[in-house]
Amino acid sequence: MNYYQNKTIWITGASSGIGEALVADLIAQGANIIISARREAELQRVFSENGADANRMLVLPLDVGMHEKLHDAARTAIDWKGRLDILINNAGISQRAFVHDTNLDIEKRLFDINYFGTVELTRAVLPHMMKNRSGHIVVMSSVLGKMSVPMRSTYCSTKHALHGYFDALRAEIHQLGIHVTLVCPGYIKTEVSINAFKADGSKHATLDASQAKGMMPEVFSKKMLKKVAARREEFYVGGIEIFAVLMKRLFPWLVSRVVRRISPVIRRFKTS
Repeated sequence: MNYYQNKTIWITGASSGIGEALVADLIAQGANIIISARREAELQRVFSENGADANRMLVLPLDVGMHEKLHDAARTAIDWKGRLDILINNAGISQRAFVHDTNLDIEKRLFDINYFGTVELTRAVLPHMMKNRSGHIVVMSSVLGKMSVPMRSTYCSTKHALHGYFDALRAEIHQLGIHVTLVCPGYIKTEVSINAFKADGSKHATLDASQAKGMMPEVFSKKMLKKVAARREEFYVGGIEIFAVLMKRLFPWLVSRVVRRISPVIRRFKTS
């Protein structure tokens, strides 16, 4: 039996990109899946394209930024099969804005979704896992959870914060048989840059060149699930960009110089 067979798994951000790819792979491996995201119509599409079997999939629309609704959603998810084995915290949003242009409301919104949404949803399912003395919490971070680049200041901060929180949680619940995995993708070809917040909260509405050349979600999903099944505590999946994390550890001064020369910064301030 593979790691995922007959397990009940809740995936947030399941309406597109990495989340959608995970749904297809986990259904194929015999799991029961709860799929959540804000866009119910897209969730229904994912449901239909993956067999439309209500015994294997539960559509549970959810905005993780609405923290007051997360505990009720967790009860619904757990009640569906009477247990929840794995929570994959995949929902999130990126940013494309300079620090001096971005207002506090947008920064708070990024934290509400990426950080507090992930934290509160985890806290909602944790008592169930602690009672069962089993479970696996998977958190989608980023290579930018280990380093930072221009125009992503608050996004990077949310991902850095996830590492601090979930490293501590892992130590707290280790003796209860609950695993915590932090996943750090590099460039994956998804709509993350299209949906990213600009300084005023509007959509960036552009597929970044680096994103367009990134790994396909279907490839990423298979690599990720293999490492999650091995109970890895933290790992990186992507192209050559993932080596920037190692470079930052060994040669932080060099990485700092490279990051300063990222073209959007040069264009912005040469023309201002």
